[in-house]
Amino acid sequence: MAGIYIHIPFCRQACHYCNFHFSTNQDGKENTLQAIVKEIELTQPFDNSEVIDTIYFGGGTPSLLNAHELNTILATAKKTFNVNPSAEITLEANPDDISPAVLEGWLKLGINRLSLGVQSFNEAELKWMNRAHNASQSLQSIDDIKAAGFLNFSVDLIYGSPLLSNEAFEKNVNIIIEKSIPHISCYALTVEEKTALHHLIEKKRSLPVDELRQAEQFQLLLRLTEAAGYEQYEISNFSKPGFRSKHNSSYWQGKPYYGFGPSAHSYDGKNKRRWNIANNALYVQSLEKNAIPFEEEVLTPTQQLNEYIMISLRTMEGMDLNRIASEFGKDKEQVVEEAAQKFMDEKLLIKKERNISLTKEG
Repeated sequence: MAGIYIHIPFCRQACHYCNFHFSTNQDGKENTLQAIVKEIELTQPFDNSEVIDTIYFGGGTPSLLNAHELNTILATAKKTFNVNPSAEITLEANPDDISPAVLEGWLKLGINRLSLGVQSFNEAELKWMNRAHNASQSLQSIDDIKAAGFLNFSVDLIYGSPLLSNEAFEKNVNIIIEKSIPHISCYALTVEEKTALHHLIEKKRSLPVDELRQAEQFQLLLRLTEAAGYEQYEISNFSKPGFRSKHNSSYWQGKPYYGFGPSAHSYDGKNKRRWNIANNALYVQSLEKNAIPFEEEVLTPTQQLNEYIMISLRTMEGMDLNRIASEFGKDKEQVVEEAAQKFMDEKLLIKKERNISLTKEG
């Protein structure tokens, strides 16, 4: 099993907190999409026997693309790789891009999962974030998605902003629960350098993030989702039974994935990671010469183990001591278990048979 991530580096406007690679200038969109297609065509599979089980359009704002543009990329991926006919194909979308006609077109293309960037149902907070949509558009888009026949979709929420009270956050979560949305991705607001939010806080034009309130809202999130029947299968992801994100789960399970587009990352599932240049113009120029502009690193065994520990502890299954022993040696398994004992004594980690995972307090 392998996955494909396609980075669409364009947005209508810049959200104040976002540090992903994107451009609000869409003049170069056509050339960039042509370069993405070329990159897919030039890429050799990690393993000739592998099957692509997930494709994920992220960004940026992939819902800016029209049906023809999306179909061209999908058709190229299916021509180049062995894509499972029942692959999970996810498109990140903003509420202001949703309409019944657009949804119908996506379904016809084979897109069978959406990730909807709501972030909040609070108007003041949406304006503070500089989101392009409003709360009523979010509510309408959810109804439209369900009416169109999308059974599998997710909603993104952010908690911990200076404007968000615990009561307002509880309202946000309850709206999702009441609408019976099958998957929630909920992230703490982080202030990244070089973002507009970082600049506003530095200039005292915005309140800083209150980490104590963030912790309170995270615990509130855990209580509300558990009571509503969601499983917290990863720190920031909650699903109804059968609706985990297959694509994101493959990241946490260490499976191989291809990243196409400016700034996209790839991993061979073993020890090799690479990432494309985060510059649209230079990316296009390089692909016009049939060269993929990337940097690459080879992970040492210690780096691989550390990465496995870090990623696996984000999941409800946690880290598998048998896997550590098999892939890294019995001595490393013993070191890891001994290091974990301190946190188990503090009730931050728990051991179940041969797996160690985080507790709710952890």
